[in-house]
Order: sequence, then structure tokens, then C-alpha cells
Amino acid sequence: MTDTERWIVQQSVNERYDREVVIQDVETEIRLHIDDRELTLCPGFYWNEHGGHFVLSKTGDSRYRSMFFYRIRDRFGTGREEYDDIGDCATMLLKMQADEEVQRLAGREVSGHS
Repeated sequence: MTDTERWIVQQSVNERYDREVVIQDVETEIRLHIDDRELTLCPGFYWNEHGGHFVLSKTGDSRYRSMFFYRIRDRFGTGREEYDDIGDCATMLLKMQADEEVQRLAGREVSGHS
């Protein structure tokens, strides 16, 4: 990951949570193609916020994937396999998590009033 890619993701995350969030450099293991048997090591970013764990991976030149999860079984993507713009990838990931958070809070309120 380049300094520019890090800056773009850091700014998107900080804007979403309205404060500085710690983002870690990580290596991720990904199947680059659905029929791959082997996993490929890819550089990525990881952060944890609002109970969610976020992973954004670089799978090639200007190729990015992302996901978030609460528990390992509760994994969420953006509905798109890959992005060619890291800003779009980060922004969509954060939007999907924000939408999921609203649904979870609404479900908790409904079950709390029953």
C-alpha cells in the first residue's frame, strides 16, 4: 500500500467516525479468483470501530476488496467484488457498515419494546 492509499483510507475513516481512528497495516489471504485453491497474500488495512472489524485489501495494481464483520460468521461485503479506486472501496465499505449498524440498532429497539 502506498502513502497516498493510506491517506485516502485514513481520511475516509476519520470523516465517518468524526475522529482519528487507528488503522493497522496487515497482510490478508485471499482467493484472487473463485476457482483458486491457493490463497494469495495481499497487503491491506485493518481497523476496529463501533464493534465492527474492517479489512481492505489490495489485490493488484489499482484493485481493492473490502469487508467488515462483527463475528467471524457475520461477514459483510459491499456487493461488489473489486474496486479500481481505493476511495470508492473505503467509502462504500463504511456506508454498508453504517447501514448495517442502523438496522442492528433498530432491531434492538424493536426487541427491547416487546
